[in-house]
Amino acid sequence: MKQNLGGFACASRKVAILIAMFMLVSGAAWAQKKPKNKAADQSPMPKVAMPVSDEIDKDISEMLAAFQLGKVDMMHKYYSDNAVFVSGAYAPQIVGWANYVEDYRRSLAAFQGMQLIRRNTDVFVHGDIAWASYQWEFLSSYQNKPYSAHGQTTLILQKVGDDWLIVHNHTSQVCDQAPEPPQQPSPAQSQPPAQNPAATAPSKPQQ
Repeated sequence: MKQNLGGFACASRKVAILIAMFMLVSGAAWAQKKPKNKAADQSPMPKVAMPVSDEIDKDISEMLAAFQLGKVDMMHKYYSDNAVFVSGAYAPQIVGWANYVEDYRRSLAAFQGMQLIRRNTDVFVHGDIAWASYQWEFLSSYQNKPYSAHGQTTLILQKVGDDWLIVHNHTSQVCDQAPEPPQQPSPAQSQPPAQNPAATAPSKPQQ
C-alpha cells in the first residue's frame, strides 16, 4: 500500500512538473507573440472641416488684416491675378491685381496708420462661386488729423483648387449728407465762387 501511495505521489510530482513546464513554455511563447506597445501616436489630429461660409469669412479677416498692415504679398494670397476692382467714385474699374497694387500704394502713402472694422457680414455659396457683403468703418490719420469713412463692400469669389480667390471687389464709401443750412436772404450782389477750394483728403485705399 505504501508503495502504491509512493508511486502515486511520484506520478503526481511528475504531472505537476510537466504542468509547470507547459505553463512556462506557453508564457514565453505568448510573451514573444504579444505585440510590443506602440509608441504614442505623434501624428497630428485630422482637421475638422469647417463650413465653406466660415472658411471664406476667415479668409476675409486675414485679407483685411494684411490690408491694414500694408502687406501686399499677403493680400495677394486672397485675390485672383485678374481680379476687378470697382469703387464708389465715378471712374473706370481697375482690372488686374498689378494695377490695383499701384493704386493701393499711392493711397496708402497718404494715411498714417489704418484700422478697418468689419460688421454685418453675409456669405452665400453656390457651387464654386460665392459672394460676401459687409459694412466697414475706416479709421486713420490724414495730414496729422483724424480721418474716418464708412461704407459697404461686396466680394465675389471663385474656388480655384482648394482656395477661394476674390475675383471682384466692389467697395463704396457712404457719404453722409450734411444738413442744409437755413435759408438766408439773398444779398444784393452774390459772392463769386471760391477760386481755391479747400483741399480734400484722397479716397480711402480700396480693400
